[in-house]
Amino acid sequence: MDNLITFSITVFTGFFAIMNPIANVPIFSALVQGANKNTQKRIAKNATLIAFIIVVSFVVLGKFIFELFGITIPAFKITGGILIFYVGFEMLQSKKSAVKHLENPNIDENIAVSPLAIPILAGPGTIVTAMNFVTKPDIIHISVVIIVFAFMCLLTYFFFVISDKIVKALGNNVISVIGKIMGLIIAIIGTNMILEGIKIAFNIG
Repeated sequence: MDNLITFSITVFTGFFAIMNPIANVPIFSALVQGANKNTQKRIAKNATLIAFIIVVSFVVLGKFIFELFGITIPAFKITGGILIFYVGFEMLQSKKSAVKHLENPNIDENIAVSPLAIPILAGPGTIVTAMNFVTKPDIIHISVVIIVFAFMCLLTYFFFVISDKIVKALGNNVISVIGKIMGLIIAIIGTNMILEGIKIAFNIG
């Protein structure tokens, strides 16, 4: 039970850092600027729902994807770790990750699909993080990852709905600091994935 609780906390921390719902609030606000509240809620709901479906699909079909393309766990962990480290490093440099964001999106309800759901919420970093947690698939751990990610999507939806209040209360500077802290956590998660991949590849420890 203790291991399961620890695993759940680790999964939540990983998803929270990579999805960064607080730091994504200004992005959402900018994308839906001028839309009424009902439209904003609809876009937020669609974006988080689509992101949930995408990531859960990779979580459930992860083993099949590995076998189909002949991907080994060490290669996945090392490559995924490098990708996640890169995302975190860019956040520390106060850059919008090219892996997560698209420039000049169309201002209509299609933004729920792109760029909100893909790649901001369910980008490569989020997918890699999710699949990393189920490299040794069993129904309990897969269920935990899905439940935690569902909670993260609900949390993100909540932050999006009250985005105007958050921006006014915290200000862009505080949100920027939070983004840097999340970037550091993401970089550490990426480094840890690389080390785990090397240990598995060379049978260390």
